[in-house]
Amino acid sequence: MRRALLIFLLVNVFIIAFLIHSCFTLLTLLLEDGAKDAIHRAEIPAPNSPLIHGRPQLIPKIIHQTYINESIPEKWLEAQKSCLDLHEDYEYKLWTDAASRSFIATEYPWFLDTFDGYDYPIQRADAIRYFVLAHFGGIYIDLDDGCQRRLDPLLSYPAWVHRTVPTGISNDAMGAVPQHPFFLRVIEALSVYNRNWHLPYITVMYSTGPLFLSVIWKEYMNSAVNVDDGRVRVLSQVDYNNHPWSFFQEFPGSSWHGNDARLIFWMGSHWMLLTAGGFIVAGVVGLALWWAYGRLLLFGFGSSRAIRRSGQSSPSSWTAGAKRRIPFPALWRRASTKQYELVDRHEV
Repeated sequence: MRRALLIFLLVNVFIIAFLIHSCFTLLTLLLEDGAKDAIHRAEIPAPNSPLIHGRPQLIPKIIHQTYINESIPEKWLEAQKSCLDLHEDYEYKLWTDAASRSFIATEYPWFLDTFDGYDYPIQRADAIRYFVLAHFGGIYIDLDDGCQRRLDPLLSYPAWVHRTVPTGISNDAMGAVPQHPFFLRVIEALSVYNRNWHLPYITVMYSTGPLFLSVIWKEYMNSAVNVDDGRVRVLSQVDYNNHPWSFFQEFPGSSWHGNDARLIFWMGSHWMLLTAGGFIVAGVVGLALWWAYGRLLLFGFGSSRAIRRSGQSSPSSWTAGAKRRIPFPALWRRASTKQYELVDRHEV
């Protein structure tokens, strides 16, 4: 019985260790605030401050945006106009679906199959923003993000992203110099993370969206490249929007979200309750499995005693009796053998 308990505990420890190892980056992301790379409020000059002109310009003056075609919906025209009016000296690039595919086919043909194979158009819209920042540099802005002030102070950083809630970073506004190592790593990782998780929201978020970007950012933070010109600075939520001194203001958006997104948002707002519930369920399931395992051992022990009492003392007769009394393992072995034979024939 002690040996059985030890095996049971070791199996559970192995399973828990495997799950923690698989989700380690996601778990540590919950505790990451990006403080060591934060852009502090004190270092950002006020709008129209003369200090802005004394700062170096590293990021090129290019604004990138994406849409299906050049007919921008009316609800986003005001947001688009606010950025264009404030940045007349910036180059403006609107990446339509056709222009995006042509760019990938010409400059990054190794990614074209993945790009064409995405299940959702938003995945291509996510992917192209990373590629154009890695290639041209500049600032990417979602169409539902309007500009409240000029973005010149943000041109002084080799790369920047902004914090989001509840954790990680978002991909709706970000900037970089051409060939920045962070965005080079991001475009390399897109093919690796291209998986279908059956729920559209999870698939998009973890293959190309903010969760994917946050995971790559978390891994990048611990690399040797995240120093000096390779550093990725983090804009705080208050400097991003919703305040008079913020750079952006939000307009209605997120049109691709479905019913599964509402479920995820609810789970995100109740994550502590769900975590506690998960531990409770795991504990109950573990105890139930241990009880069932113990009953199985007792059943086998009782069967062997009954066999010995009936006079079946030889190994062959004991085995025959055990098979008659506990047919499940033998049946499982026969079914498993047959199943593997079918799989082998199918593979051949």
